[in-house]
Amino acid sequence: MTLASQKLTALDLGVDWRNSFAQLGPRFYTPLAPWPLPTPYWVGRSSSVARELGLNAAWLNSPELLEVLAGNQPLVGTQPLASVYSGHQFGQWAGQLGDGRAILLGETAGLEVQLKGSGLTPYSRMGDGRAVLRSSIREFLCSEAMHGLGIATSRALCVIGSDAPIRRETMETAAVVTRVAPSFIRFGHFEHFSHHDQPEQLKILADHVIDRFYPACRNSENFAGNPYAALLEAVSERTADMVAQWQAVGFCHGVMNTDNMSILGLTIDYGPFQFLDGFDPSHICNHSDTQGRYAFNQQPNIAYWNLFCLGQALLPLIGEQELALAALESYKTVFPAAFERRMFDKLGLADASASTASLDRALLQDLLQLLAKEKVDYTIFWRRLSHASAGTDASSVRDLFVDRTAAEAWLLRYSERMAIIPPGLATDLMLKNNPKFVLRNHLGEQAIQSAKEKDFSQVDTLLMLLESPYEEHPGFDDFAGFAPDWASSIEISCSS
Repeated sequence: MTLASQKLTALDLGVDWRNSFAQLGPRFYTPLAPWPLPTPYWVGRSSSVARELGLNAAWLNSPELLEVLAGNQPLVGTQPLASVYSGHQFGQWAGQLGDGRAILLGETAGLEVQLKGSGLTPYSRMGDGRAVLRSSIREFLCSEAMHGLGIATSRALCVIGSDAPIRRETMETAAVVTRVAPSFIRFGHFEHFSHHDQPEQLKILADHVIDRFYPACRNSENFAGNPYAALLEAVSERTADMVAQWQAVGFCHGVMNTDNMSILGLTIDYGPFQFLDGFDPSHICNHSDTQGRYAFNQQPNIAYWNLFCLGQALLPLIGEQELALAALESYKTVFPAAFERRMFDKLGLADASASTASLDRALLQDLLQLLAKEKVDYTIFWRRLSHASAGTDASSVRDLFVDRTAAEAWLLRYSERMAIIPPGLATDLMLKNNPKFVLRNHLGEQAIQSAKEKDFSQVDTLLMLLESPYEEHPGFDDFAGFAPDWASSIEISCSS
């Protein structure tokens, strides 16, 4: 079968791409087909995501699917649409927003399929509706990198490029990312209908989310008879766990606006993100963030602020402010507990308990202060410590510090603490929680520069490494090395 002879249908792909979001009503979206992308070509593809979608592997190499995901041919049997939402951006109410350059095709296997960079929509707000190759490669790789790290995230099936010119700060070329998630509903969806005083739509949306993703909220013990307060509590807890994962692995999101916060506690909308090189708690990865609102160490507080906005949006359904505040309280306990648990795992404290908590917390806090003082490479430190925990020479860890005396003093305390834990148990725990590979900015930049020359081999290599970042991958140590000096000059911003 060719596109010239027959249009591709959803069932041809072996899947049934329904669209339950389209059933919510016309106030939620605009029916819209993606714009065509001239002369498209494959840049990167994830066979892992294809399997999740139930997509026959042969289609992932087909010119037919390339044309469909580039927006050049309709996929018969889908209901493409662009969703409306609102939100707070950099702490200020931004009014109506929406899928300014994303088209939701439909869903299969419990996952929505969305094209990002697929052209103008009614919500584009002066934008051109396109995405560029640079940001599309970054989102594709980081989505899969976060999944490989075990962090809740949207996924990415593929990146498709084109030589079509797109103007940002300079002239770039166009691209489309096919991304997937159980849902792309955001805090901003709820803010939209609450702000516009549309209680009927607000309830339809909340009931949809509860019935599909949070059915236990209908029978909450904490909020009996109030599933909307229970929803806020559940979202707070998922968000708390997600942000704890970010902080533990050194991930900076960069633009935690309420329209970029998933109602399912997923990491979404990869824009000016960064994995820390040197450990700097106050690091700002987004060059558009001139006030440092979204600095690394501010992320936990910003997540709570965003949840508070969600609570305000849900208040017409919850009914009582006290109930909404009570639902938000869980964040204050879940986040610190989740963060501490993950950090103790990184330290290999397999026997951490109430009896050791005081000692373990002091050990962790002193370490973080030591790392911050010298801006020690975060990922390399933890990986080296993992190997040193097996009883090997700890000199590779000491070598990361200028102040060897302070490092040796901490390492002595650490070795005394570890002496009561079976070495193999601690090392295994640490190697499963301290990745060897993360998507550093310079690695992404190198892949992007090669891709501009139509060489996609580095995209493929990074995808392979980032899908299993805790493995050693012999022969690829250069991808786990220190960032070069020029990496600090890479600027990432909201422009994409």
